[in-house]
Amino acid sequence: MPRFFLETLDESDICITGPDARHIGLALRMRVGDPLTVCAYGKDYQCRIRSISPEEVHLEMISAALCAAEPSVAITLYQAMPKVDKLEQIIQKSVELGAVRIVPVLTRRCIARPKPQEFQKKQQRLQKIAVSAAKQTGRGMIPQVDKLYTFDQMCDEICQADCAVLLYENGGVRFGEVPLEKVQSVALIVGSEGGFDPEEAQQLIQNGAVAVWLGERILRCETAPLAALSILMHRTGNL
Repeated sequence: MPRFFLETLDESDICITGPDARHIGLALRMRVGDPLTVCAYGKDYQCRIRSISPEEVHLEMISAALCAAEPSVAITLYQAMPKVDKLEQIIQKSVELGAVRIVPVLTRRCIARPKPQEFQKKQQRLQKIAVSAAKQTGRGMIPQVDKLYTFDQMCDEICQADCAVLLYENGGVRFGEVPLEKVQSVALIVGSEGGFDPEEAQQLIQNGAVAVWLGERILRCETAPLAALSILMHRTGNL
């Protein structure tokens, strides 16, 4: 059944507009009475088309339920800025694995160092990658690809999560030692190709992050977040 995402909706009159409305009528050739699914707020709304035009599709809600594909833990990935092609891959696979937000961060050892204005131009394409991955995996919401953060912005924000995990190649506890009982939100912090400067790692730890060591094998910056997300999803019963 076709799935469409809305940021907000009125359950008494669910309305799809813009490109999605044209896609429903012109590409999918759907008609009044046809069923489709609308996703918002982590819920799946099973609907039936009530009226349709190239500009607007009005729906009648049949039922609503929490999306089974949405994990019970909200993981925000703070990814030190890698090369753009690697970031695209990280975003796609992180969304598939259940991350709710991806925040690119500029750290000392980043090879790619776009200015905020330059990154803003690429952000729209990166968000489209997240949208496509969310649709493909049946997510109940579209994860947000955020603006380019400074290191200090990340440090200020990670303390808001129930648990902050720093992947650190120079040592730390094993993932199995990280307490995740009753955790509802996790900040996952991953370095770029050059990893983290020791002073940065120490600052993150002082801000509440738990340094986690993934073993003797040094993983690429596009592999490490996917391995960590998989472990976190498994340990929280979401995989």
